[in-house]
Amino acid sequence: MALRAVISDIHGNLEALRAVLADIEAEGADEIVCLGDIVGYGPNPVECVNIIRKVCRWSLCGNHDAALFMSHALGFNESAAKAVAWQRRKMKPGFFALPGKLARWLWLENLPSLRREGKGIYVHASPRDPLMEYVLEEDFKDNGFGISDKATEMFECFDEICFVGHSHRPGVATHDFRWIKPTDLPDNTYYIPSGRKTLINIGAVGQPRDRNKDSCYVLFDGNSVRYRRVPYDVQTTMKKMTAVPELDKRLADRLQYGN
Repeated sequence: MALRAVISDIHGNLEALRAVLADIEAEGADEIVCLGDIVGYGPNPVECVNIIRKVCRWSLCGNHDAALFMSHALGFNESAAKAVAWQRRKMKPGFFALPGKLARWLWLENLPSLRREGKGIYVHASPRDPLMEYVLEEDFKDNGFGISDKATEMFECFDEICFVGHSHRPGVATHDFRWIKPTDLPDNTYYIPSGRKTLINIGAVGQPRDRNKDSCYVLFDGNSVRYRRVPYDVQTTMKKMTAVPELDKRLADRLQYGN
């Protein structure tokens, strides 16, 4: 299998995306795929969509991408909804829009929410709910009553391996329902056991939330998944965000803490 870079949750963060793409090139990946949420939160949605269309073999639809096409972003907090509304006004083509703007909008509108490849599936959020449900470490904790129904039902939805993003918190859910953080893996690498189910949360490029401000993505060679953390110019992204009145300053502040 070709070496595949799997990225997700760019969220209009151009500096993070460029840094990750440079790292992917340096690592010698043969192809790039994206699990969605190209837009949302950040100041450069247009530029990020243009890049993803150019460099990725394929991309999925994330919940922020889907929200562009809603009259109101359902299930979003006020800050996230305002960001989507600003990006919608910026990106939606009018009657006299140039062909490139219309093509970009139609491409986003037609992104799928799930992709199957052999015994693996790729989704933005969860194998049980590809667009909205979070996969979290606490889903795999046994609090004395056994493994949660959520965890077992998610694992029933795929045959061998599943890649997700959405939560911005990387980790591996193993066949025996253990959650392993990338920092607990030797060389940040998980070797996938043959014939066993594995769920991989790949983390976020544009807005990490595991108390590490560096971008996160994975490299997948068919036998193993290797997590990569990539520093980027956080301060430039923050300055861009605070210059846009419609983007809540708290969205910028959290970038420097990775939360």
